[in-house]
Amino acid sequence: MTDIFKNSLEKNYMKTVSIEHRKQFAQFFTPKPIVQFMNEWILGNKHLKNVLEPAMGLGIFSRELLLRKSDISIKSFEIDKTICDIAVKYFSKYKNVSINLQDYMYNDWKNKYDGIICNPPYFKFHDYDNKSILKEMETRLNCKLNGFTNLYTLFLLKSIHQLSPNGRLAYIVPSEFLNSDYGKLVKTYLVKTKTLKHIIVVNFEENVFDDALTTASIILCANDNKTDKVKFTEVKNINDLLRVKDLIYSYPSSKKEHLYSFSELDPSVKWKNYYQKQNSSDYKNLVPFTKYAKVMRGIATGANDYFAFNLSKARQYSINEKYLLPCMCKSMTVKHLFFMKSDFEKLKQQDKDIFLLNVSNSDDSNVVKYLKLGQKQGIDKRYLTASRNPWYSLENRPPAPIWVSVFNRSGLKFVRNEANISNLTTFHCIYPSRDTLFSQTDVDLLFAYLLTDTARKIFVDNSREYGNGLQKFEPNDINSGKMLDISLLNAKNKNNILRLYQEYKETQEQSFIDSINDILINNYKI
Repeated sequence: MTDIFKNSLEKNYMKTVSIEHRKQFAQFFTPKPIVQFMNEWILGNKHLKNVLEPAMGLGIFSRELLLRKSDISIKSFEIDKTICDIAVKYFSKYKNVSINLQDYMYNDWKNKYDGIICNPPYFKFHDYDNKSILKEMETRLNCKLNGFTNLYTLFLLKSIHQLSPNGRLAYIVPSEFLNSDYGKLVKTYLVKTKTLKHIIVVNFEENVFDDALTTASIILCANDNKTDKVKFTEVKNINDLLRVKDLIYSYPSSKKEHLYSFSELDPSVKWKNYYQKQNSSDYKNLVPFTKYAKVMRGIATGANDYFAFNLSKARQYSINEKYLLPCMCKSMTVKHLFFMKSDFEKLKQQDKDIFLLNVSNSDDSNVVKYLKLGQKQGIDKRYLTASRNPWYSLENRPPAPIWVSVFNRSGLKFVRNEANISNLTTFHCIYPSRDTLFSQTDVDLLFAYLLTDTARKIFVDNSREYGNGLQKFEPNDINSGKMLDISLLNAKNKNNILRLYQEYKETQEQSFIDSINDILINNYKI
């Protein structure tokens, strides 16, 4: 037995190759227990003769497969010459292993395989030539894809296309596409081809890959007609995969829990609905959040370092404060749930970045000089600035009365913006709907609701999970989420909530929010 079957390959590579190089090629190695689990699915194809590994890396999938079935033919692709040279060296004695230093996305379209197994590169849409690849994909597969589609899902779709009759596929990918907007078209393709058989979601409490903040899902597909059902399974940790192996061995039969026919799967909704209990199911009288408010992202400048100012920077470039827009630039500078004018003044005196350059056709000599400096630095040629006229103009985003954090681990963080200042994308903006905008009391009632555990739990149904329990909410995640219909509260309950809210605002004692939560539970809990 040669040393290609030892587990030291990846460890040695990580010691000798910089993290910058590995991130450049999105190299995150798959743990051995997951490799063995995925291989079990591939080996379940009794007609297995040839295998494709589209993103080989150091070939851990192939190494483990050869241990179990040495007579299979393996073809692989890799674009990083550094890691490819190492793999070629270690597999040099194996005539049945072909390693190609080529981009899988543009090659090998006509070949079909009995088994395809992969941990594809995780690149977001702006990290690869998405226009060229999307055009190639849409032409080859006759399907429409979102311009924000991440590369790993394109790998997945191409591989499904290359499955031979009865062929099986095992992919490990971030779970993001299951619950994101761009994932809708990807999920539509999975349902359309009827190859998807099982999705195993590795629980979000731990990272599966070193150095990568990401969730993981194992996608199992088969190009057969043995079942029209898709199984969803959520596991708490890698060790739980042992019990899921029984589901692989028993395929196509499966327990009915979290088992859905293709006709039941809706690509337009978050698929976490199919494998996680929804907190909203415990409550009655739910309405879309957009009944009460709309969420928009904060101001995107395209060059925060250039546009953001503190007092020292303003003095350095002699920029008059009338050309500066008060703006919250970093979420970490907001320490409390109520952001007051006094807080803004304090940050101002601490010389924090709390202004944005805000000029339009100014003839002020110092402003003109600073704008010329931006052009010299190429600020005007950046992606966002190049699309604006003039390039230094800010987005029209009025101050929002409520902010909400983008990332969090302990539930959504809402902030009452009583200082009435703008914010960058570090927060999303919440604008009350017009039918509630005329009443300050209604804004307070909405904010009081948003501070409760009940509100946070219901919103979690629409979150996107990353590694270590990190959650992310895009504006549409909140807009399409649910909330209790607080208009159904009687006058007594509304007044009690507002009274408790004022007490909390003055004392910051959590017991007042807990009391508000109790009122909601008593009125809405099923």
